[in-house]
Amino acid sequence: MQLQIIDKKVYRSRLNIVIVACIASLAVSSLAVSQTLIHFFPSETGSHFHWNLLGVVVSAITLVIVLTRLKTHPKMVEVAYVWDLKQSLNLIYRKSRKLLAAAEQGNEDAMLALHFSYEGSRQLWQLDDNTITMTSLNDAQSRLDGWVKDYNVTLDITRYHSDVLNAF
Repeated sequence: MQLQIIDKKVYRSRLNIVIVACIASLAVSSLAVSQTLIHFFPSETGSHFHWNLLGVVVSAITLVIVLTRLKTHPKMVEVAYVWDLKQSLNLIYRKSRKLLAAAEQGNEDAMLALHFSYEGSRQLWQLDDNTITMTSLNDAQSRLDGWVKDYNVTLDITRYHSDVLNAF
């Protein structure tokens, strides 16, 4: 995955539309499914918890399938990019302890993965207006910059690919 420039206003607007659409479709479809099941299979005891639960589960699964298929739609580009970015950052985060140890020892791939993580996190936090923890990110970036200087490494973020993480 490569970092891309995303218009924050467009992203927030489209994300809000996706959120509202998901909430509305989940509510309507789960009620429709559960009420249909209750109509055809009424319970003698009056408890329809299992039909209501099944309605929510079926609706959630359907929603995930629809979102996955709509991921390539032109109106979903920004939202899908952030979705993919979060998944990529999560992969790096799971290996962060090993990456930090390797980067401290001068491993260029580890430094590259950390650099991608820091730049991606910075972009993500700015898109989501989550700048509270930006100081800790800047501290981590400074530490990485020190290692880059110490080991005379040049990091090109465009060379990052998730296969780099396989070594860790």
